[in-house]
Amino acid sequence: MRNSVTRVLTVLAGVVLATFILLVPAPASTVQTPSATYQPKFHGDPARSDSEAAALAYMRVVIRAQRQFNKQYDHFATSLTDLVHSGSFTKRMVNPDRGDYTVDFHGKKDSYVLSMMPKQLDANHRSFYAEDDGKIHADEEKLADGKSPVLK
Repeated sequence: MRNSVTRVLTVLAGVVLATFILLVPAPASTVQTPSATYQPKFHGDPARSDSEAAALAYMRVVIRAQRQFNKQYDHFATSLTDLVHSGSFTKRMVNPDRGDYTVDFHGKKDSYVLSMMPKQLDANHRSFYAEDDGKIHADEEKLADGKSPVLK
């Protein structure tokens, strides 16, 4: 009889504990908006969201790959496919769908233009633009171009 009572009390204590854990809300400090949770990836990171950080990282890889390609072949790559294996640019990176962004690339032997267009333009999803000078421009109101402010 004592064993049965002990088992029932143990089960009841478990049910009460589980109910308490499930019904008590998490502290308000752990619930944050996406923009408030962004943690800079490095000192001086200009990104405002994880999506922007990924888009900017992609642009930096393309810019470095173009620089290396130009150094090796004495001209820029005319397509993203030409950049595969230049620097850290991989075959997977040829796909223009980059999550919240779409890549637009136009290359000639003496220049190139790279744009990252967000699927939704807002304060946490700015558009980005770069040319063969390697400077990245950003704009949160319209598609970025060479006249848009340079990212710091």
